[in-house]
Amino acid sequence: MTLGAAPAVAPWMKTMRTVWIAVVLLVTASAFAQQEQKTVDNKANNGRIDYIEFPATDVAKTKAFYERVFGWKFTDYGPDYTSFEDGRIAGGFTKEGKAVRGGPLVVLYASDLAATEKKVRDAGGAITKDAFPFPGGRRFHFTDPSGNELAVWSEK
Repeated sequence: MTLGAAPAVAPWMKTMRTVWIAVVLLVTASAFAQQEQKTVDNKANNGRIDYIEFPATDVAKTKAFYERVFGWKFTDYGPDYTSFEDGRIAGGFTKEGKAVRGGPLVVLYASDLAATEKKVRDAGGAITKDAFPFPGGRRFHFTDPSGNELAVWSEK
């Protein structure tokens, strides 16, 4: 090696450098593609119900009811608000406001209607309409500890 000349580079080092550049380019392209997909997905969800919020006279008690009966997972934001995810839709319970009858009815699905009705009763919910035939199956209505009326349906 002469003074001032570039050091010799082993052939495998050139290959590794090429592989490294390719990996960086792929990761960057993937990140841009994922961001583009999010934008497309958000546009596809435009106008769909995204979040449901319920009033709760006692947030902790209402949260415990839905955990026990339906297995919902919650994230607390202080004593007056908790959010949930049931696997399909997200929502929350807030201490603001109070339950009002006659509004839209949220209908939940259960694979076993009788078992779910028992869980509702055991967890302190009140059945407001016993199970009855419903297009596609059967359903019952209940109120949660905060007085919100919901229904549960099953095809059985």
